Amino acid sequence: MLILCGLMLAFCGRARAAELQLDFSRYAVNETPGEFRGILSGQGQPGDWKVILDETASPSAGAADPGAKRKVLAQLSSDPTDERFPILLYDRESFGDFKLTTRFKIVGGKLEQMAGVAFRLRDEKNYYYLRASSLGNSFRFFKVVDGQRSAPIGPELEIPRGVWHELAVECKGNQIRCSLNGKDVIPMLTDNSFSAGRIGFWTKSDSISYFADTKIVYTPRETPRHALIREMMDRYPRLLGLKIFAAPRGTSALSVIASNDPKEIGSPADKVAADVIARDSIYYGKGQQTVSVTLPLHDRNGEAMAAVKVTMKSFLGQTEQNAVARAQPIIKQMEARVRTTEELLE
Repeated sequence: MLILCGLMLAFCGRARAAELQLDFSRYAVNETPGEFRGILSGQGQPGDWKVILDETASPSAGAADPGAKRKVLAQLSSDPTDERFPILLYDRESFGDFKLTTRFKIVGGKLEQMAGVAFRLRDEKNYYYLRASSLGNSFRFFKVVDGQRSAPIGPELEIPRGVWHELAVECKGNQIRCSLNGKDVIPMLTDNSFSAGRIGFWTKSDSISYFADTKIVYTPRETPRHALIREMMDRYPRLLGLKIFAAPRGTSALSVIASNDPKEIGSPADKVAADVIARDSIYYGKGQQTVSVTLPLHDRNGEAMAAVKVTMKSFLGQTEQNAVARAQPIIKQMEARVRTTEELLE
């Protein structure tokens, strides 16, 4: 079991099931957890997500100590805009099949008193969410497609404010199971809108809500960019190296986001990669027995969204022209598979 950067990660079982435990105790009070990114679905002001102290006991700690306080995640903004949905995304993984459990406490709000989770989120206009409402006494599942919210699914039931509850959602293929406090209060759902995406904490309007003890058990996915690297290396045996440079979500600095050498992932990009993207140009380099070509990777609108460095075995009579000709089919296949920056960074 490995503990890193505010999360606990364990791999277990033959199917390589992975477990994330999001541990807010590792952050300072009033700090926003570093592995997360706030987005806004709808209108109004962004959320104010901070770690705070609250009276609660871990479920594994036995009986609660009435005076004990632990660090929990809180959404503290009280902007009353009606169609306002602050979401705090866990930004280091995209999830397909998973089971998430979290505890939540709805603390306040004049217009709304809600807390929930967004999942299989592609962007702020396309995702599922499951939420509880203390003011409306309901537990509901929704999907948002192109910014349009579906009809609600779920029962009316009392969800007391100021009390910790447990929410769980499990996705397997197109099946979705939702539960509250250990009970499946919504029948099994079947929906094909989203097969994978980010997971995040969700609130509505002026709701003040807390979250703690979050665990995600999931099957790790091969992201599109890593699948591209693997497939191109298999398809072209004369390839010696292949890596993609782009700016990860939430940053402006270019780095290696995928490579046939995992040790290179996360390394800063060199000036060549930056120039290739900025100028939408091609760079050629020659070694003693190798050649490299760095080319722009274009999105569906023809804009350079990344740079790809292709390193190949050289041969007698190798020229810049035929090196570029060897590399271009690789780029064309990659562009046909990944059409947007969102797909590339998934």
